[in-house]
Amino acid sequence: MEECIFCKIVRDELPSYKVYENETVLAFMDIHPIRPGHLLVVPKVHEPNFEKLPIEVYMHVMQATHILAGAIKNALKPKKMGLVIAGWDVPHTHVHLIPTEDHEDITSKILLEGKEGNPSSETLTTIAEKIAAKIKDSL
Repeated sequence: MEECIFCKIVRDELPSYKVYENETVLAFMDIHPIRPGHLLVVPKVHEPNFEKLPIEVYMHVMQATHILAGAIKNALKPKKMGLVIAGWDVPHTHVHLIPTEDHEDITSKILLEGKEGNPSSETLTTIAEKIAAKIKDSL
């Protein structure tokens, strides 16, 4: 997708603060970080939905994320590392790797505002059953 900002970064058509790169993955600083050290880890192939990535590409992204989390932890000494795959802002699979000092650094705004959360046991059971049925379909 030629208009994707992350594809342009991968192709070096836009500048970025690169931290890591191999043949499959690129990691660079988020220019609107939640906390200092917030990285984005992206596959070089364009795919908006991480679950549709070829499994080999997904595994490369996760391996890079694991390595980078250790590097951030050693460099910046945060209390914990957080990982989020959302993709709402840029429709290209990307992992947010965030050094955190508090759970609110990556907690959903909806949850913090009290609009969601604490579902009933029945709701959790129903959703778990729906997901479990689809797992069987995909194996």
